[in-house]
Parts: sequence; C-alpha cells; structure tokens
Amino acid sequence: MNDQVYFDEMLGTEGKVRRPYQPFNTWFEGEDPKHLRAKQREAEDLFRLTGITFNVYGRAEAEERLIPFDIIPRIISGREWQKLSRGIEQRVRAINAFLYDIYHGQEIVKAGRLPEEMISRNDAFLPEMIGMRPPGGVYTHIVGIDLVRTGPDEFYVLEDNARTPSGVSYMLENRETMLQMFPELFSENRVQPVSTYPGDLYNSLAACAPEGLGRKPTVGLLTPGIYNSAYFEHSFLADEMGVELVEGHDLRVEDGRLCMRTTLGYKPIDVLYRRVDDDFLDPLTFNPDSALGVPGIMDVYRAGNLTIANAPGTGIADDKAIYSYMPEIVEFYTGERPLLENVPTWRCSDKESLAYVLDNLKELVVKEVHGSGGYGMLIGPTATKKELAEFRKKLEARPGNYIAQPTLSLSTVPIFTKSGLAPRHVDLRPFVMVSPKGINITPGGLTRVALKKGSLVVNSSQGGGTKDTWVLED
Repeated sequence: MNDQVYFDEMLGTEGKVRRPYQPFNTWFEGEDPKHLRAKQREAEDLFRLTGITFNVYGRAEAEERLIPFDIIPRIISGREWQKLSRGIEQRVRAINAFLYDIYHGQEIVKAGRLPEEMISRNDAFLPEMIGMRPPGGVYTHIVGIDLVRTGPDEFYVLEDNARTPSGVSYMLENRETMLQMFPELFSENRVQPVSTYPGDLYNSLAACAPEGLGRKPTVGLLTPGIYNSAYFEHSFLADEMGVELVEGHDLRVEDGRLCMRTTLGYKPIDVLYRRVDDDFLDPLTFNPDSALGVPGIMDVYRAGNLTIANAPGTGIADDKAIYSYMPEIVEFYTGERPLLENVPTWRCSDKESLAYVLDNLKELVVKEVHGSGGYGMLIGPTATKKELAEFRKKLEARPGNYIAQPTLSLSTVPIFTKSGLAPRHVDLRPFVMVSPKGINITPGGLTRVALKKGSLVVNSSQGGGTKDTWVLED
C-alpha cells in the first residue's frame, strides 16, 4: 500500500503546481514559516475561543474536543466544481424521487431494479410514512454528499447523508477564520463565498412550509440538547438563521399544531429543522421511552400542518446497502447515466460477495450498513491480524450488517507541519438545500483531512481535522 501513487491536488502527479493552486503557492513561498506557525496557533486559539468543539462518545477521558484546523486551503477550480455540481444535483433529485416512490407505489421494486427485501427488511424504512407526501414533496431538505477524488477528473461518491447531515458550521467557521487571518489571500484569489448558507438555508426551509399559511412561516431547530456531539452546530445555525433553538420539553401539540413555549404563551411552529433521530421524534409513534421528541408530533405532520426537515424515513436513502444500488436508482428516476460514480461495493448479505470479502479481507474496507463517524469500520490494509480475525467473526455472524469496498487511492492535499507542507488524504462533504423552488449547492463544503501520515480515516472522531475549501470563480 505504501508503494501507491496518490493524486496530489496541489502538485498533480508530476510535482508541478496545478493551476488552481498557483496564486496561493506564489503567496505561500513568500511567507515566513515562523509567521505561518504563529497563524496556525492563532487559528487554534480562535476555535477554542469560539467554542467550536465536538463530543466523542465512548471516550471517558475526553468529553469535548477541539477539531484540528489546518490553515492550508483546499482549492477547487470553477470548472471542476461545475462538473461536481451537476452530478450532485442529479443524485439529490434521484434520492428525493426514490423516497417518494418507496413510500408510495414502489415502482422501482415492481420493475425489478431493487429487491423488495432491501426495503421491507430495512430498519431505516418507516411504515408510518407510507402514503405520506411531505409539504412541497421534499423529503431531503438538507443533504451532505461525501465525495472522494482519485485523479484529475475522477470523483466518487463515498456515501449519501440524507438524515441529519452535520458539519456545515465547521465549513462556515473555517472560512471566517481564514478571512480574519489572511484577508490578502481573498483579494488575490477569486474565491466563491459560503457566508450566504444560513440565509439560504432559512429561505429554503421556509419555502417548504405547509401551503396556505397566509403569513411568514415560523421555523424552529430541534436539538437533543447540550450533550449531543453536534450541539455547537445546532446553536450556531439557529443563531445564524435567527430561529428558535428548541428541545422536546419546549414543544407540545395544541389544536392540531406543533407549538413552542414563548414568553407570550405557546406559538405555532410551521417548519421544524430536527437534529433528533427518527426513533426519538415521537414517543407515541416510535420509541416510547424517548424524552427528546414531542408526543403527537407525527399526527400533526401526517395532517399536513407541519414540515419536518429532513422528513422521517429518509434514512433508508443513505443506508449503505441501498447505496450499492444508487447507480440503478439514479438511472431509474432520471433516465440518465449517473454523472458521479459510486465506489464498487460488495453486499455481504449475498453469499458469493461474502465469500469474496472473507477471502480478500486484508485488501478491503468493510463498513456497517447503518454505521457513521468512522465507527464499526475495518480498513483491511492497516488492520492487525487480531482485528482481521475479530472482524471475520462479525461478518460470519451478521453478514447482512456489512458492505465492503476496495481501498481507494484517495487524493492528497498539503497540510502545514513543522517541516513545511506535507500531503494528507481528504474527502469533501458539499451541502445541498432542497425546496420546491429548486436545489441550491453551497460552493465548497467541508473538507475533512486525515492528519496522521498515511491514514485514510478523515473523521474528526477518529483524529481527523478540517480545512477551508475554496471554489474559485474561473
């Protein structure tokens, strides 16, 4: 694996600075490394001051951590971004059409393009959503599409985040930090802005409100509370959008409407941007022990008096077993070939695929179907014999719980180290907003970077960091 050649987004494959990076490289070479090291420390202080932290579950020694931030931006040309945007939009349209179909006619199953058991036996499929059409016909109001790059023109979708994608606050704070520390860079490089995201998100959510309100919609953001790993983001976004940040105990159902407690009594909410999982939304419909949701909220939703973003039941669209059918899903609903490719995937529920995966475990990446955050994952090439043996037992015991993929040659971008620039592997999560008025993709997204040399795991929970993502105006 160490002999692999990776595409470097700054230096290409021949060690020559690629065009999008040339103005930045000229600036960088004229800078004093001591000054840049001081700026790196300043950035860390800014993040600590702002309180940009995340919680690490299952780690007793560190409840809250600072996400490492690297001052070297990741730079994408306008041409590259246009190509990516077309593929992202196509995919998001297909996901919304797929969700409508599986909760209505299930035409894709009838056409033999998707096995029926992929839906009926899927924990993320909610029978309560059958026949339900959300206001405006939008299921996935906010989507995060995780992309990886393997060459100059080779991008793959690693996974689709259609439930409650997180990380957008880091995208915004990364840009704010860079603007504050290196204003001269933004006058020398024509970087497309990301600062309009909170306003765009508010407008997109408001456009999804139930019809016939006759007034400006009231939007609220539902958080599980301060102990959630993404609580910083919840409070940040509510503040930036100018909407109320609410918890389950702030809400109740009154006269067929969802209402929030205010100083003037209870006031109706029309759109609820929820950051609470399906199972905890309504103790009368789902988990009866949930204290995070609101009793009766699903009745209000089914009556058409509330928009829940993202819609309950969207999780089936980012299930990793369904992911393996995404090329068929895109083609079925758009009539076009996918513009963005999937990573080849073996479904371990299939006997032949399982046999192949078990025979080649050392070369593959194996993931839990419902896993996230880099947990429950095996990276074969870097795993120990003990880890491989333990994972083999897990696969044999519950094959349907896993998918496997080849180890991709992820592109690298430079990070700033004590000895200068050094390449590290990255992925990219662009953020997409969907409303009846259209699809809005913020130029850039969250670049996550594996700070450990040779590591392919970029998740912050596994020691990864973030960097500012620049999309240039070509």
